[in-house]
Amino acid sequence: MHRRSFLQTGLTGLLTASVAPQIIPRRVLGQTAPSKRVTLGFIGVGTHGLGVNLRSFLQQDDCEILAVCDVFRSRREHVRDEVRRHTGTTTCVAVADFRELLARRDIDAVVISTPDHWHVTMALLALEAGKQVFCEKPTLTIAEGRELAEAVARRGALFAVGLEDRAVIHYHVLAEAVRNGAIGRLQRIRVGLPEKPVFPLEAPAPVPADLNYELWLGPAPHRPYTPGLTDAQVWRQIRDFSGGSLTDWGAHLVDTAQVAAFVEDSGPVAVEGTGEIPPGALNTVPQRYRLNYTYASGVTMEVVSGPTFLRFEGTDGWVGNTGWSGPFEASDLNLLRRKYDPATNKLWPRRPREQRDFLDSIKTGRPPMYTAEALQRLCTTLHVGAIAMELGRPVRWDPVKEEFPGDSAANALRSRPRREDWKRA
Repeated sequence: MHRRSFLQTGLTGLLTASVAPQIIPRRVLGQTAPSKRVTLGFIGVGTHGLGVNLRSFLQQDDCEILAVCDVFRSRREHVRDEVRRHTGTTTCVAVADFRELLARRDIDAVVISTPDHWHVTMALLALEAGKQVFCEKPTLTIAEGRELAEAVARRGALFAVGLEDRAVIHYHVLAEAVRNGAIGRLQRIRVGLPEKPVFPLEAPAPVPADLNYELWLGPAPHRPYTPGLTDAQVWRQIRDFSGGSLTDWGAHLVDTAQVAAFVEDSGPVAVEGTGEIPPGALNTVPQRYRLNYTYASGVTMEVVSGPTFLRFEGTDGWVGNTGWSGPFEASDLNLLRRKYDPATNKLWPRRPREQRDFLDSIKTGRPPMYTAEALQRLCTTLHVGAIAMELGRPVRWDPVKEEFPGDSAANALRSRPRREDWKRA
């Protein structure tokens, strides 16, 4: 199943009564003492927030959802009712403004599943409120990601990323094989990310009574409301809110690529490429693109729009797959059947999915599968590529200093101003 198909299936299921057998009410499960449950507040319960994150946390016996928040009134009220039905309690409430949720002292942790432009701003406010944070990827800019990573480190806070790839067996096996030398010396990585639709321009329209549009826009530049804007497929193709499939899907497959190449804690040293932004459309990020990254080791990575795939090429063969968590492909499938001694394995053990991993991190104090620093390193690679496309020329990158050496034009694109007017909404 393709990743987006899974998300849509999960959302549709949860919105209908037919999902009841899939989400087991807590009264049927073994009970964890209330004093030992992690109390959660959800900010953003749209496609992913509801269909994946909330659905997954509902399956955990050691957490309790006390509040759900969304800028759409009907959405937050519906999800509140769903949580109450599945838990058999009335403790979950619907909250209109996330700041009210953050102010609640009985909430231990927040789950942020908003549009991308809200991720860092909201996570920083949650950290200031003393919450443990589970936040969706990606960041919007290089500077924002660094600000977040430094805030987490300064506070000694727990911040986990809503990213699953290191727990998905297909990608763990691929990274493990490459890191342990199954294909010899890694030379080249190829990554295919989905090409997204072109959305026609829309005329401004009245804001629905159901929506707090100013709070939806938040720190993004102000723009008139248009009917399709708040659809995740649309806003992800608009630069004010996201970076398109490069930062969305790229956060998945490029992570595995960098883990396999031992560069998940650093990044590339150079990138060049081209991108095409559809003319006369809502889209303001490249829909079609081709990027070529170079790492200090000499390994290269090509990232292209089109079919989704991942392929690692080495001196002794290649391995990969096509589609989201698709079947393995290789020059010889035996390359992927090798077993590695845990004492010498060059890849860490596979973790549980990100929602369970977050709760385990809260309870044990160990770092989560994806930290704020890991998010910064991953997203920086993607942002550097986007900047190269925007400038229309090759760029060099220093992953230690997180700057483009001697390139003032590129360095200026590491950040963008954040609008503050939303605070009065």
